[in-house]
Amino acid sequence: MIKISEFQMKDVVSVSDGKKLGNIGDIDINLMNGKIEAIIITGGGKMLGFFGKDEEVVIPWRNIVKIGSDVILVRYQSSVEPTYEE
Repeated sequence: MIKISEFQMKDVVSVSDGKKLGNIGDIDINLMNGKIEAIIITGGGKMLGFFGKDEEVVIPWRNIVKIGSDVILVRYQSSVEPTYEE
């Protein structure tokens, strides 16, 4: 068993590119069955949160690959694809 406070301290990392997505800021729980539906990751924000709003990333529970001692590995594909100029 793990406490929510311990769960929130772990880094969330995407297995597709190894990028750190942030830390868990909230958890979406289905009150009918008591199961976690998704984790909500809060990003670092822009300029320490002074400019712009922190972005939230919602990861469905089924996309969690592994919960380790320090990190949570998730399947996540950013909707913004990098563009390359030649």
